Amino acid sequence: GRTLARVPGGPELLDVSVRNKSAAAPAITGSGLRIPDPELAGKLATLQTIKRLRGQPGVIYAEPNLIHRASRTPDDEFFGQQWHYPMINLPQAWDITTGAPGVIVAVADTGVRLAHPDLQGQFDPQDPDGFDFVGNVDDALDGNGIDGNADDPGDGGIAGNSSFHGTHVAGTIAATTNNRIGVAGVAWNTRIMALRVLGTGGSGSSFDIANAVLYAAGLDNATGQLPPRRADIVNLSLGADAGSQFEQNAYLRARAAGLIIIAAAGNSGDSRLSFPASYDGVVSVAAVGRQKQRAPYSQFNAAVDVAAPGGDVTQGTTDGVLSTRASDSGGTVRDTVSFLQGTSMAAPHMAGVVALMKAAHPGLTPENLDTLLASGAITEDLGAAGRDNAFGHGLIDANLAVRAAVSLAQGTPPADNPQLAASPASLNFGNGLTRIGLTLANAGTGDLQLTGVSDDAPWLTLSAQAEVGDDGLGIYSATVNRAGLADGTYSATISIASSTNALQIPVLMRVGDIAGSVNAGKQYVLLIDPETSDTLFQDEAQIDSDGRYRYRFDGLPPGDYVVISGTDSDNDDLICDDGESCGAFPELDLPEPVTLADTDLGNVDFLVSFGLSTPTGPAASGMRPLRPGVPRLQ
Repeated sequence: GRTLARVPGGPELLDVSVRNKSAAAPAITGSGLRIPDPELAGKLATLQTIKRLRGQPGVIYAEPNLIHRASRTPDDEFFGQQWHYPMINLPQAWDITTGAPGVIVAVADTGVRLAHPDLQGQFDPQDPDGFDFVGNVDDALDGNGIDGNADDPGDGGIAGNSSFHGTHVAGTIAATTNNRIGVAGVAWNTRIMALRVLGTGGSGSSFDIANAVLYAAGLDNATGQLPPRRADIVNLSLGADAGSQFEQNAYLRARAAGLIIIAAAGNSGDSRLSFPASYDGVVSVAAVGRQKQRAPYSQFNAAVDVAAPGGDVTQGTTDGVLSTRASDSGGTVRDTVSFLQGTSMAAPHMAGVVALMKAAHPGLTPENLDTLLASGAITEDLGAAGRDNAFGHGLIDANLAVRAAVSLAQGTPPADNPQLAASPASLNFGNGLTRIGLTLANAGTGDLQLTGVSDDAPWLTLSAQAEVGDDGLGIYSATVNRAGLADGTYSATISIASSTNALQIPVLMRVGDIAGSVNAGKQYVLLIDPETSDTLFQDEAQIDSDGRYRYRFDGLPPGDYVVISGTDSDNDDLICDDGESCGAFPELDLPEPVTLADTDLGNVDFLVSFGLSTPTGPAASGMRPLRPGVPRLQ
């Protein structure tokens, strides 16, 4: 390599990089593999050069000149609400790869909204419409039976009842990312093969589903059709209480052809087996909530292989999984994003992580994945030590999984990437909690040392527990003392520094009996332009003795307005930040514009509540959800 710099009497800096990273991805020497991600291939080629240098006479050591930067963070509007991604260390995995267009994940579900703005460019260009396997015309709801179009027409049969389940699943796997709208996907550059197998009521036959899996694997099936390119992975966020030999045989054939099959463990909350998750050769995915606890609905049995975030909305609406979706409640289909919970949401997290692994190691096989899971090399062990029925081999860790794939591809792992992470990322004590646990951990690999912990409020204390190690990482206890404080909302910040990065943990606390006063704090009511998301008008609501807020706007021009209300506890001129109260008409998860014509409007009533509550509904045309922080005070 070319010498760039030299320390007198010491080491020198060499340029051994790949010259043209935009060129065709190089093969990994001696392996016969061609990495589809040019940037990743360049990194691996550099590491191979370093490995060869280490074997030369006179070389004491050779190592990469590491670049230090913050973990990769997408600019999508609602990424901050996707708590489920940092939980599995996705930002650290994205520093290595964000996926590759040559990797295809089949989504066998209700179909996918092919026109969804946040899924554009994510379908296989050789097969952009996918395939519809719903053979019964009455169930298909699209006017015909089997056809070459997997677009989801809705599965409810009645406007407003459609789930658009497959669109939510597809968005978790590979929503268009870094496009400033909507949400991020697990594997940004992966391509989706949309397969429609569920029709009216979100149900479908085992025959149709099994044939879709065979199709995804590029094998002969009852339709007589094959995809232009076979899939690498298939996601099955569906299930039944009984299995069949026909289905088992189909899944074994698909696996033998190299297809990695991921399925939801089931939502009955008991130990019953669910199929296809419990078939041999299928990876069964259980669900956890925000606190890494087993979600109450998640099935637990001997077939469970791994756990992933599925959400738990009993802890709050925004404790669900946020992804792309649609609504036909107004009679026409509108694209949006929303929170859902279920093992159906956990499975695509796993499918997306496996897609990242395939980008790093195109030769990854179903057997490789089984071995890595069983070894505990790519999971965080939860529950009983080792494998257990609730979590399988543990919670999938995207960073460990991608690093393991790199190791398989080129014999040695990539350079360490230590990164301080905190869980949860914010603390809200409400008006009743006095203690919340805070876990500080190394979300990457390598050495990391905590260098400082502080807070800026006399009523807040952070103390280490017995589990904290010499590096300062472990479980801390955050406690608040409300004694002597006047009623109101209080905010603070916990600052944490480490040898690699620093974190700021926002803290909110209320003093006063909310149940008695029915007071959600000082409410600012905003009227938002549904097209631009700009704040047009605002009012300060007045609270009555019965806990009802009164607001009024006079002299408004006719038009469409989104109505949203919330507090501004941290005085940053933005309502609905994490921990501030928030509400929207008619509901926070799916705000609907109200139309003002020539007559007065009344009864535009809605609820406000505390929580991580950034609204995620669409505006009148296209998918224009309100961005976090957009509700700005004037």
